[in-house]
Amino acid sequence: MTATTAGTFAARVGGSRPLAGTGTLLRFALRRDRVMMPLWIGVTALTVLSLPASLKTVYSTPAERASLAGQMLTNSSLRAMYGPVFSDSLGGLTAWRIGAYAGVLAAVMSLVVVVRHTRDEEESGRQELVSAAMVGRRAPLTAALLAALVANGVLALLITVGLAGQGGAGALALGLAIGATGMVFATMAAIVAQVTESARLAKGLTGGLISAAFVLRAAGDSATDDGSSALTWISPVGWLENVRAFADERWWVLPLFAAAVAVQGAAAYALAGRRDVGMSFLPTRPGPATGRLGTAGALAWRLQRGAVLGWSLGFLAAGAAFGGITKGAADLVGENAKTREIIERMGGQAGITDAFLAAMVNMLGMVAALYIVASVLRLHGEETSQRAEPLLAAAVGRLRWAGGHLVLAFGGTVLIMLLGRLGLALGYGAGLGAILGACLVQVPAVWPLGGLAVLLYGLSPRIAPGAWAAAGLALLLGWIGPALKIPQAVMDLSPFGHLPKLPGGDMAWTPVLALTAIAAALTAAGLVSLRRRDLAA
Repeated sequence: MTATTAGTFAARVGGSRPLAGTGTLLRFALRRDRVMMPLWIGVTALTVLSLPASLKTVYSTPAERASLAGQMLTNSSLRAMYGPVFSDSLGGLTAWRIGAYAGVLAAVMSLVVVVRHTRDEEESGRQELVSAAMVGRRAPLTAALLAALVANGVLALLITVGLAGQGGAGALALGLAIGATGMVFATMAAIVAQVTESARLAKGLTGGLISAAFVLRAAGDSATDDGSSALTWISPVGWLENVRAFADERWWVLPLFAAAVAVQGAAAYALAGRRDVGMSFLPTRPGPATGRLGTAGALAWRLQRGAVLGWSLGFLAAGAAFGGITKGAADLVGENAKTREIIERMGGQAGITDAFLAAMVNMLGMVAALYIVASVLRLHGEETSQRAEPLLAAAVGRLRWAGGHLVLAFGGTVLIMLLGRLGLALGYGAGLGAILGACLVQVPAVWPLGGLAVLLYGLSPRIAPGAWAAAGLALLLGWIGPALKIPQAVMDLSPFGHLPKLPGGDMAWTPVLALTAIAAALTAAGLVSLRRRDLAA
């Protein structure tokens, strides 16, 4: 059989059997995600399942839990962050405290899985090779959505089983709602992947839609205390909270998720059938480029300016939200000594307002670690997509090329933390001059994680994504470590565990300078390794 005949035969198979090869592609997708997917599912499930014990430690009596639920009726800032409380049981408070965030984590996992196995495959050219075989036209999209379904199904099962002791019906409702939220955004990512021409843009746009859904839910909940706002019902994250797990479950909300998945899935399949492999409905605008791109730094800025802008706006908004919450910190803590102890473990032994501010600033710093890892790993994306090789073949050295991206990664960390400080000042309604130092002192803890990303990338592009695990561990320890009273030796694995607690505490220069030196050493070692190795083929 000649190559032409084989290609014609494969095309006929793809047209007559559009799902041919789906099982093989699904197994391949699950194999490729055998590390990322279990880690993401495990961290998300662990975060949810650890909450009941943590809440029982802090609010040990029904009266204390009822008092907490009552405070949500008057604290619009906290409702914007977490949503309204529909039950003061441990299960109900777990759904309130972590439900929306777990849904967002499931959504982000789903968009990564779907885009990776659709648009990313087309952009790399692998999908064209696969499509030349006896693979149906819609098999790649189906395999990607099934992989997302497996991930969300396992997450829903773990949550259901793990929380069954708090109430079987409530655990099932919460598990299904979180998994269904992930699938809504999986099908949304499938649509965006058909429309855009690059995986990076597809991830960015879908991530923006997830953020918009969370903001709509927050805006609606800040206005009402029962989840009845129209803004809340527009958002799939709002549907999750309105399932009301552990509080007279609203099972009739779940069909909304099913309808959204069905409609969006049908739209994605329709769009996939109307375009060629590698093409899109919104193709990249051809050159010539406008402006000056005479240096490697200018090119890095052109490539990363959208991400820098998005993170900057996000930190400004997050700072404003945290500042608003701080106004009610004293009322939230009240006379609860255990809550005060947790906040002091996170923010220091100063007054409760200063400790709460320090905890919020620390949270911004840990989220900034995600920014620096993403920005550094843009080098990884440029190399593996073969865009770096033509550039480096010209009169551009590897250090100059990498340096442009690293200036944005490390300098951008300072920028977004300063904007977080501005947001805190706007939300709290005061100058907060002391917060400037508190925000900047987070930077030396963020930089070592960026340095680790540089080192891993310099050693080998294959191990570079491991930097996400380090950033995720730091975020996880800072988020749930104080509540679970994790030993200090474990907390010290995170660079944030060594920082002085500002504002309110005493400044300590030794750990700040030590962390900065570690970051410099890791970055230098990574750049040396990058100069000595071959580029990825």
